[in-house]
Amino acid sequence: MDEEYRSSADRLTREAGGSAQCRALLATEDDEELARVLTEPERPLWARELAAVRLGRAGDRRAFETLVLLLNHRDPERCASAAHVLLRLGDPRTPRAAATLATNPLRTAYALHPVRLLAELRAPESVPALTRTLERLLAPDEPHWRVALACVEGLGLLGDGRARPVLESALPHPRLGDAARTALGRLPRFPAQEREAGVRGGGPGPPG
Repeated sequence: MDEEYRSSADRLTREAGGSAQCRALLATEDDEELARVLTEPERPLWARELAAVRLGRAGDRRAFETLVLLLNHRDPERCASAAHVLLRLGDPRTPRAAATLATNPLRTAYALHPVRLLAELRAPESVPALTRTLERLLAPDEPHWRVALACVEGLGLLGDGRARPVLESALPHPRLGDAARTALGRLPRFPAQEREAGVRGGGPGPPG
């Protein structure tokens, strides 16, 4: 049992008041029983989350839709748990779903974990989604600056030269500047387009 799962199980057990139903869901080895919890009416949220976490950890993609809903929940602990399980699940729909949540301007307040998940996924959707999200969060008085900071850090982690313009735009931001400089330092020395042009032309790259 990894620490993330232990933390989620403890939290959901407390939320359920240590009920017999919760203990049964923790103990069952019947995936069909867990899958029914995801769709049966009037099931409490803690039960749906617990079933989705257990199924997702087991590689059962029936958990995907519930986990995506939890990824954008107002409760940060639910978001973090869902992101952890989605990363482990490896469903090919995950990058697109995370990108959709991260770039939705109506859900920016809950976009922190989708943004972090995109960086960890290193999917083709990751850099465009993080760039697009960061571009609209660069105002100095932006209330969701923590989401912007996660975008900056994620783009640095991904190390893709396409992020250079938006990271340079983040340099003057009072809360993002230091992270943007660090992220820029992790990018290729020259933009990918310039390197590719140098290779095609057979000549040296731009001067240092």
